[in-house]
Amino acid sequence: MTWLIHAAANLVQLRLWWLVACSALLPLTVWAQAAPPSIIDYSARQHPAVDTRGMVAVQNAIAAEVGAAVLAEGGNAGDAAVAVGLALAVTLPRAGNIGGGGFMMVYDAEAGETIAIDYRERAPAAASRDMFLDDEGDADDKEARYSYRSVGVPGTVAGMHHALTEYGTLSWEEVLAPAIELARDGIRVSNDLSAALTRRRESLGAHPETRRVFYKADGLPYQPGEILRQPDLAWSLQQLSDLGPDAMYRGEIGQRIVDDMQENGGLITMQDFADYEIAIREPVRGNYRDFEIVSMPPPSSGGVLLVQMLNVLEQHEIGELGFGSAKTIHLMTEAMRTAYADRSLHLGDPDFHTADIDWLMSKAYARKIADDIDIREARRSSDVAPGVNQGYESPDTTHYSVIDGQGNAVVNTYTLNFSYGSGITAPGTGILLNNEMDDFSAVRPAAAESLPRCCS
Repeated sequence: MTWLIHAAANLVQLRLWWLVACSALLPLTVWAQAAPPSIIDYSARQHPAVDTRGMVAVQNAIAAEVGAAVLAEGGNAGDAAVAVGLALAVTLPRAGNIGGGGFMMVYDAEAGETIAIDYRERAPAAASRDMFLDDEGDADDKEARYSYRSVGVPGTVAGMHHALTEYGTLSWEEVLAPAIELARDGIRVSNDLSAALTRRRESLGAHPETRRVFYKADGLPYQPGEILRQPDLAWSLQQLSDLGPDAMYRGEIGQRIVDDMQENGGLITMQDFADYEIAIREPVRGNYRDFEIVSMPPPSSGGVLLVQMLNVLEQHEIGELGFGSAKTIHLMTEAMRTAYADRSLHLGDPDFHTADIDWLMSKAYARKIADDIDIREARRSSDVAPGVNQGYESPDTTHYSVIDGQGNAVVNTYTLNFSYGSGITAPGTGILLNNEMDDFSAVRPAAAESLPRCCS
């Protein structure tokens, strides 16, 4: 029995491919047969949704409907996953994106293999080690997070196109059509979107183009039930449909972004766009009791950490302690805090930093961690090497999962980094830009030499 699991960026998430979509957390659209009574626990707060012909589990209901329609019309999991990703750029602007990047894993049922696609953003060629340090050598968080220099070269278009070309059956134009229609004709604003835009009104409204695109003419947020149209984004999506990825990486979309960069001190050039390439990586693998774990490798930290944490928990009889019990939560917390301490020091971009992931995921190391856990008492974070206090992480990176009736499966986690990324919308494109350059280490020069240059 195999679990295909994707854990990426700042999310560590499990998916039971063939069975469960957690409806309380992930709005979903499925066409469902009557569920076998044996798997339904009516005393539970969450009930699984079941179907034999395919399933889409995604944060946004409109995008879920797009993916479900693709499956219903004969598309496979690759087709539906790409259609969902493009639709989320319209319906979930705080995380769904054209101007960001992410990680995707594909299980090809016919070949019996799993592929890891790394389409994260790349640093512009003009980026430098100390560019976010002030005169005193301290990190300038505002510059690293909300300026034009915080924007990395987007990879979403390249990643989605590669996934469709290699693992889909429909045309690029067909999977883009729903997103174009949603952007052109508008979406009905949900309570969630309205509340998010209201919360971010001051920061997003500081950028004139973002204010124009995502707020009404008087600067007020759209209210639930009102229609938000994004004609500039529709233009960008149509360009992608007509010209393929070249519209972004060698064409007018990229040029409009670069023009905006040049006017505002940004770093991205047309050469940076032309040089962008995705990376195909070897998934990390582990096992938890009788289950095989297949997950995303670095530069994502999630897969390595997931295997490490499950290795630690395997040393204890979690099932006997009870779901949600104090001891279970305690053990999970202790396993997680050690994993994230290791993440802060050991993991980075494999193109520039070599990490001993076999050691991190080894059963021997897990036994050592488990031996250090006292079931009666929590450790202080300062006692967990390397003693790094984990800061706030944005909740708005988004994940979705798709499986089709042939057993093909796709999991995707992509992001703008922060909610709405840098908050900057490139004029004439409708595309919100990421602030992924903040993911690079920004430390005093004296300390920089001992640390990985980039973290995931």
